[in-house]
Amino acid sequence: MTTTLPDPVQQFFSIGEVCALTDLKPHVLRYWESQFRFLNPAKNRSGNRVYKSREVEMIMLVKHLLYTEKFTIEGARQRLDHYRRSGELKQAARAAMRFETVEEVRAALDDVLAILEGREPAIRQEQSEELDLGVG
Repeated sequence: MTTTLPDPVQQFFSIGEVCALTDLKPHVLRYWESQFRFLNPAKNRSGNRVYKSREVEMIMLVKHLLYTEKFTIEGARQRLDHYRRSGELKQAARAAMRFETVEEVRAALDDVLAILEGREPAIRQEQSEELDLGVG
């Protein structure tokens, strides 16, 4: 009987990979590093940022607080401190990741429905930026 091992979970991410996962621009991540002391990625020998999976979760929580819940940076800091003091930080980060995933799936399904109904899919912010840059 052969047992198959689960795929290993990626432990470290480049800034490009984090940008793709979080749908954020590199300058936003660099700015957040200056605003949130827990976002302090290590640097490899080449001097490139290397993010741990826990940091990616925290980035998603910050994104959720700022973009979805509409907190200011100071308000997000206070909410994160509250989560940390109450022991809810990990659960809040995971909940934010689930919320963002559901929103992405919902948007993709809306696009499929539009195509099936003969309408144009919605152009979202990131797609609009790509079109403006001549990428899409």
